[in-house]
Amino acid sequence: MVHQTNRAATHSDIYQFPAQRFDDAGPSCTHAPRGPTTKQPGTGLPQAPNRDKPWSASQRPRPGPESNARFEQTDLSLQPTPLSAQALIEKEPIRVVHGRRAVCDGGGGPLGHPKIFINLDKPGPRPCGYCGVRFEQAPHHGHEH
Repeated sequence: MVHQTNRAATHSDIYQFPAQRFDDAGPSCTHAPRGPTTKQPGTGLPQAPNRDKPWSASQRPRPGPESNARFEQTDLSLQPTPLSAQALIEKEPIRVVHGRRAVCDGGGGPLGHPKIFINLDKPGPRPCGYCGVRFEQAPHHGHEH
C-alpha cells in the first residue's frame, strides 16, 4: 500500500542540490588561457605613398599580410596604393576671389557637390567643406579708387 499526501511538491523537494559557496578568490579555472591575451599590432603599411604621417589621431595603418588569411600569400608591394586626397588638395593653388563670397560647386554637373557660398571676410584662405579647395579674398579688396 502506497501512502499519498495531499501536499503539493515544492521547489526544494524537486531540486535538492548541495549549496555552493562562491568566494572572492577569483575564477576557479586553473588552465592557461588559449592564444595571446593581447593582440600585438602589426607594423602596418602606410596609407598612401604621398603621405608620411596619419591625418587623424584615430587612423589605423593599413593591415599587413599577418592580419587576414586572405592576404597571406599576397605581395602587398605590388598592390595598388591610391594617393592621399589631402596631399593632392594641398598642391591645388589657392583661388583668389575679388569679392567677399566664393562659390564652390565641386566642378559642377553630376560629379560635383551642392553649391555652397564661402564667406571670405576673415583674412587667410578658407577651404570648401566638401572638396577642400581653398579660396582667399584678393588683397586690398574694396580699396581701389
